[in-house]
Amino acid sequence: MFEVVENQLRDNDPPETRVTLDRLVAEGHSVSEAKRLIACVVVAEMFHVMKHHEPYDQDRFVAGLRAPGPRSE
Repeated sequence: MFEVVENQLRDNDPPETRVTLDRLVAEGHSVSEAKRLIACVVVAEMFHVMKHHEPYDQDRFVAGLRAPGPRSE
């Protein structure tokens, strides 16, 4: 999953992945923790696709990225 996140960041596809990384870091998360949180969204989307036998939904994925995350401590 971390490779998927790295590829999204490298390719800027979707651009919301970079925006989310920057937001999470600005909220106080380390870069590695922010990437882990983004990877959780990737996993959630993959789980949904597999469980419901539906195609990948970029709008749903981006909504997951925009959802409020945990607060850093």
